[in-house]
Amino acid sequence: MEDCLFCKIRDGELNCHKVYEDDSILAFLDIQPLTRGHTLVIPKEHASSMDKLSSDSAAALGKALPIVSGAVLKATGAIAYNLIQNNGHEAGMTIAHVHVHIIPRYPDSTHSFLWKYGKIDHEDAKVLADSISDAAL
Repeated sequence: MEDCLFCKIRDGELNCHKVYEDDSILAFLDIQPLTRGHTLVIPKEHASSMDKLSSDSAAALGKALPIVSGAVLKATGAIAYNLIQNNGHEAGMTIAHVHVHIIPRYPDSTHSFLWKYGKIDHEDAKVLADSISDAAL
């Protein structure tokens, strides 16, 4: 994608503060960090959402996340972290290229990703679970 910011970073057209790279994955510091050490992990393959990402790139992302998360904890001294991955504008995605946020958390962290829980409708859940299962085949 010629207008994709993350593809331009991947291709070296834009600078970044790289923290990790392998054949399939690139990780760099977020330029608008929520906390010190806020890192983005992207597949080098362009995909606008997780469901459009190839199995190989998804596996590479899954392999890289524990490595980069551990490195962020070690380097920052953070005691915890959030992994955030949005898909689509309505979900809060601002750059349409799959990316995972690693957001380090510190003893004085105040931002919360907690939400008000609802209640499941078990009858609807049976139908919905079957529909999702069928769609996954």
